[in-house]
Amino acid sequence: MKQKKINEPEETKEPKADTAEAEELRGRIEQLQVEKDEMFAKLQRVSADYANFQKRAPKQIADTIAYEKEKIIKTLLPALDNFEHALANAPSAETVDVLLKGVKIVYDQMLDVLKSHDIEQIEALGEKFDPALHQAMLQRCQPEKDEGIVLEEFQKGYKLNGRVIRPSRVVVNKLTAEEPMAAEKPERGESTQQQVRNETEETEESEE
Repeated sequence: MKQKKINEPEETKEPKADTAEAEELRGRIEQLQVEKDEMFAKLQRVSADYANFQKRAPKQIADTIAYEKEKIIKTLLPALDNFEHALANAPSAETVDVLLKGVKIVYDQMLDVLKSHDIEQIEALGEKFDPALHQAMLQRCQPEKDEGIVLEEFQKGYKLNGRVIRPSRVVVNKLTAEEPMAAEKPERGESTQQQVRNETEETEESEE
């Protein structure tokens, strides 16, 4: 009786599959290594650029500030020259009006210089009091004018690019039944402006 031949099991394909997967993993690792080296090189370049920027930045800022200072000074010099001419010609001026006219020209020139640097005067006299723009130094009662109107301006205020760098110092109209204790009646021999200056000095000293 013939024995049936037992079929031998086919050779497993797992080793070949493992080899292909290993090759794929090695290729992926090599690709990641290349990407890592490229990224590290970029990081080194960025780090070096940033270190150079930190070294250059202070000098660039200092140079920019110096340039802006020089530009502002150059725009002021012509007005200063005209002011010196006005003072030099003052003794030979025919009338006070001639001298005042020369000073007014210099004043207008200074305002033009300020405007060229985006500096403008704050409107105050006759305007409604605005605490964002004006600093009330005194109150005065003038019934014929509206409440809160600026009656007098002691010191001009200025804005730079729309931002207040110095508020206007003013006298504000206050309509009350009784006359306020403001400097409507300054001490004998002392003007209202002088009293305001004294109060300002006292305030500055107290702040110090």
